[in-house]
Amino acid sequence: MGIDGYVLAGLLPQIAADLRVDAAAAGQLMSVFAATGAIAGPVLGALTGRWERKSTIVLSLGVFVLGNLMVALAPTYFWAMSGRVLSALGGALLNAVIGSYVIARTPEHYRGRALSLVMGGFLFATALGVPVGLVIGQADWRIPLFLVVGVGAAALVGILWKVRPLHLPPLSLREALSPLTRPVILAVLLVPMGLMCASYLCFTYATLILGPRIGGGYPIIGALFGYGIVSLVGNIVSGRVTDRRGPVAVLTVIVATVLAAALLGGAGLLLPGVAGAVAGLAWFLACAFFNGGSGVAAQTRLATMVPPSVAALVLALNNSAMMLGSALGSALGGLALAAGALPDQLLPLSGAVLAVTLAVQLTTALVGRRRTRTLVDIGPVGAGPVGSGEPPMGAVEPA
Repeated sequence: MGIDGYVLAGLLPQIAADLRVDAAAAGQLMSVFAATGAIAGPVLGALTGRWERKSTIVLSLGVFVLGNLMVALAPTYFWAMSGRVLSALGGALLNAVIGSYVIARTPEHYRGRALSLVMGGFLFATALGVPVGLVIGQADWRIPLFLVVGVGAAALVGILWKVRPLHLPPLSLREALSPLTRPVILAVLLVPMGLMCASYLCFTYATLILGPRIGGGYPIIGALFGYGIVSLVGNIVSGRVTDRRGPVAVLTVIVATVLAAALLGGAGLLLPGVAGAVAGLAWFLACAFFNGGSGVAAQTRLATMVPPSVAALVLALNNSAMMLGSALGSALGGLALAAGALPDQLLPLSGAVLAVTLAVQLTTALVGRRRTRTLVDIGPVGAGPVGSGEPPMGAVEPA
């Protein structure tokens, strides 16, 4: 899924020439995939809440593979677009249901590590899968899609063979959608959205920021490869620390540190020569480490706020929030550059987004801590994870 989401962006000229459309139309294959996934994830997560989890994983992965096969074999732009929509539908549901399966199967004190393993797949794709896909795609843009189909089919066999069925308590549609009625959950979703907005505000234009300092071509490819590897390391570390310290504390540290990196990095870029290049790379890799770890903490935090039966919906909402944040960040950065801002000025702009995100994070953490204390006073049902700062799962919140 990680390869499929990003690899076509580097092959748009070949796609446009082969399908006889312009580059803008070819780019819509990326946009439609992201938009469909963002909208369909929560809807499908809620509608399939009653289904047995293994069967849902198999179905969603099968649809994802079939959609990619359609794109790989597409004779026209219409069939390529249809395949992208189909693969996005399967991928959106797959992303939600795998997270909920992991949460339901994993003891509470190991959930961070388990989710980091799932997130690691996406980050590994960014670090290795996408560059490899781009290299082999130079000969034919369809080859990476056949690669995705092959890997997906192999995963499908492994899931059918090894994954155990899982039945969760059946819910009505109203119960499945109940997290949407809790303002605190919607507020918490603003945190991953803000992080992704600030990240992609700069990451989308990283070549313009780092290129003049380290050079284009292979140095930039090396920097992007390093970003993926460091993100993967941050993801692994975050999973373990989240299990020990709780997701709220970890997420607060991540937002605050990325904010500091944006401000210090913006100042460092003012330095001349090698010093400016070192400062730029230090900022870039610091963002990679902490952004790479943010997904695990955000998912784990949401998982502590709802029972496992509705986890698929909140994880799908989290994914949608991240996609929306990425799109907003890219658009905001583009508007700033079009308005005359210099590429280096994107760093303080991302810092402003992160400052608002940190305020939201601290506010929701404080609200969660107060509600937890209230529940302790009235005698809660069960107990939340240590350091979570959220009401325990399944507890009834006071009016």
